[in-house]
Order: sequence, then structure tokens, then C-alpha cells
Amino acid sequence: MSTTLTLSSKYQIAIPKEVRERLGLIAGQKIQLVTYGDRIELLPQRDIRQMRGFLSGIDTTVPRDDDRI
Repeated sequence: MSTTLTLSSKYQIAIPKEVRERLGLIAGQKIQLVTYGDRIELLPQRDIRQMRGFLSGIDTTVPRDDDRI
């Protein structure tokens, strides 16, 4: 998904409603800003209780090189 935003004169952006709803964002929620070179990522901070079970069903097998067995 790609969305174009406009930076206001106060250096603020508005997150479109479609994105807020898709990610379950709520007013007042903390969002972490991470920069990678010339890129910005916004990561919603979640309550630790919401994280329970988020790794459920993850594949824990790791391919190993023959010399690492």
C-alpha cells in the first residue's frame, strides 16, 4: 500500500482514515518513528497485553549449513 501525505507548515502529517482503521490506531496512541537513511517508518506501540500470542504458529525451523549440525 502506498499513500502520499503532505507535511504541514507545522511539520505535521495526518494518517488517512483507511490506514488508521486497517492498523487499529486510536487517538492518543504512541507511535515510534524510526529512520533508515532517507526513509521514515512509523511503528505503532502496542500494549504488552496485545502482544500475547502474536508469534503463535511461527515456523521455528532454521535451515543449517552442513558444517553447523
